[in-house]
Order: sequence, then C-alpha cells, then structure tokens
Amino acid sequence: MNTVKIESEILGAVESLRGEAVDMLCELVGHASLLGEEASAQEVMARRFGELGLKVDHFEIDEEKIRQHPGYSPSLVSYQGRRNVVGIHHPAGRATGRSLILNGHIDVVPIGHPRLWSQSPFEPRVEGDRVYGRGAADMKAGIVAYTMAFKALRNLGYEPAAPVYLQSVIEEECTGNGALACLVAGYTADAALIPEPSGECVQTSQMGVMWLAIDVYGVPVHASRAQEGIAATTFAQYMVDELRALERRWNEPASRHPMYCNHAHPINFNLGKLSGGEWPSSVPTHCRADLRISYYPGKKVPDVKAEVESLLKAAHAKHPNAASVRYEVSYRGFQCEGLVIDMEEPAIATLIQCHQDLLNAEPGRYAMTATSDVKFFHLYGNIPSTCYGPSGQNIHGVDESVSIASMQRVAAVYALYIARWCGLNRLG
Repeated sequence: MNTVKIESEILGAVESLRGEAVDMLCELVGHASLLGEEASAQEVMARRFGELGLKVDHFEIDEEKIRQHPGYSPSLVSYQGRRNVVGIHHPAGRATGRSLILNGHIDVVPIGHPRLWSQSPFEPRVEGDRVYGRGAADMKAGIVAYTMAFKALRNLGYEPAAPVYLQSVIEEECTGNGALACLVAGYTADAALIPEPSGECVQTSQMGVMWLAIDVYGVPVHASRAQEGIAATTFAQYMVDELRALERRWNEPASRHPMYCNHAHPINFNLGKLSGGEWPSSVPTHCRADLRISYYPGKKVPDVKAEVESLLKAAHAKHPNAASVRYEVSYRGFQCEGLVIDMEEPAIATLIQCHQDLLNAEPGRYAMTATSDVKFFHLYGNIPSTCYGPSGQNIHGVDESVSIASMQRVAAVYALYIARWCGLNRLG
C-alpha cells in the first residue's frame, strides 16, 4: 500500500467524521460518569462499539479476582452494576499484523463547587475549537479519538489485520482497577495506547501515586475552655505540615529521578480533603486528612508506606501533646508504582514516526507527574505502552475543555498507527 496515499486518505476520512466526533464527545460529556455513576456513559460506549461492528463484552469487576494482584488498589465503592466495556475486533481476513489495545477511562472527577463553572459542567458547550464540560479532555475526547480512528479506516474500506481491543474502563481516577480487571480477564496485545490528554506529546515516564488518610482523635472540651482541649483539626494540620518535609526532601535536586531533573516541582503531596469537628461550641474530637502523594519510578509501595509512617510517628512523638492525641493511618485508592517507558520500543517508535509523518513535526515528550493506566500494561502485562492524546485545559479544574482540532489530529495519528502496527485488510 502506498504510504503517502493512505496518509492522505486518513486525514480526509477523519476530517469527514468531525461532526460525528463532536456529537459523540458532547453525548459522553452529558453523562455525569462520576465514581459509581458510570453506567449510562458505558451504555453509550457499548452502543458505539456495536455500531462499528465490534463484538461487545461488558463485565463487572470481580474484586476477589484482582485483590491479590500486585497492581490492585483498595476500592472506594462497590463494583455492583459498574461495568467495563470492550469492543473486540478480530479480522475477517487473514491475521498478519500485531495486536493492539486502545484504552480509555470513562470515569470523571468531581466538579468542585458548581458556582465556579460558567455553566453546568455536564451540559456540554461548543465554542469555536473547544468543547467544554467535565471529562471533555480527561478523557472522553481520547475515547472519541480512537473510536473515530477505527471508524475512519472502516469508511475507507479497511479492517485491522490483527486483533484490536477498544477498552472503555471505569475507576482510572482513583484505583485503576478497571484496566487491571481487563488484564486479569485475559485481554492482552502486542502494544497498548492510551489517549490521555497529553497535548499530542508522547509520555516517557509516570509517577507512583498513593492515597492515604490520617485520622486524628483529639481532646474535646467546651469552647469556653478551648485552651484546655486539643483540637483534632489543628493536630491533623500539624501532621500534614510535618509530612511535607518528605515532599521537600524528594524535590531536592540530589533526590530526583533522572526523568524529572528538569521539572519545576515533580513531587506533590496534596491535601485533597480535610474533614473534622462536630459542633461550633466544641473543640473538635476527630479530623480526617485525605492526601495524595507521589513518588519517583523505582520506589516500591511498601517502602513508601514505611517512610511515610516513620515520619508521622516521629512528628507525633515530638509534639508536646503526643500523650493525649491518637492518630491512625489507612490506605484506600491508589497504591501504585511509577515507571519509565523505553522510547526505542518498536511500538513506541512507530507512534512517534506516525505523528511525525502525518503532522510533519517531531512529537513532544513529557515525564508525567501523575499516574495512568499505562502502569498495568507496562508493569504487569509486559505490553509496550504509552499515553498520547489531545490538548486539554483545566483538567480536574473549572471549565475543563479540549481542542477539537487536536482531537482530530490524534484520531488521524491513531488511524495511521493501526494501519502500520496492525496492518490492513480490504473489507468485502
């Protein structure tokens, strides 16, 4: 097949689907697929995969099957009624190429306070080149991009000459157990790509991430004698401030992983939620601090826990009120390692070349200071994998949005990648 010809055909085929791509993205944004509420959005994905002629597999996560897996993270809510959806392509013609997983997460993070948004976060808005709404960038545009990539090839009269699995998974934003469940269910391939919103850059590495909670129990008294009590809220903030010494230490140049030497502030300990107190006229009995901490590739989860707990123990012991205040550390949500991606892997080098050939520029590369579902393919599936997706703004923030033109370019690159990595058969 003439490479220049297929490139030109792909660009045109993807552009012809622009209106459908925007409609699909708006439809998905309109489904508030928050944690535990993903069902309706997954019904959309099952329908879309079916319309592509894919065999559709939708299944609940069996937590008992994944609980002993090293990639498992403690769940936050029940998995009952919450499904992964996988569109399965097996070539009708002879299978001659290499297989591929295209993975995206359907879940979105909370919106924060709605009064901060320009309009309802789940009422999608199209303005110029951008679609606004929670999840537009992170990462429903990516799901649309790989769906349209597959459809563009079909519209040109081709099918991938190898198995391709389009995965729409739940719970990437807090555990990753959705993608893990796909791996445990037997979904594997020669490569995996995730269109997380990367600004059309190729991911080179990602952090390990851990969620932990510190529960503090103080000494309550009437507010009129507040000086005689010990407020759990104040003590919890003290413990968090002491923990930040570890954040500062890991950010020091001598402590950095080579992939993050030039990053302004790679390690972040985020106090995401602080809840405590019972009554305005009572010194607070209890306070819970929920944190997300990050750490470099190569660090193991048990070692990070030991370091964190040692620091908290020392902080508690040196406080003058230590004898009167009790604290506990617990772990739910992310408990995952970081990783480094080999850019010379054929699967990754092919992606870079597809971007360069189609868009006439070398793609940027970035060391991710968060985590993604790449970890399951890379660390546990022995599947070369990376993130490459469209340009988004205000991810996890207010008035989140994504560039339509960028989404279209990513779809075109993915279509060319399928053509080169999987090979193509003529349909009919």
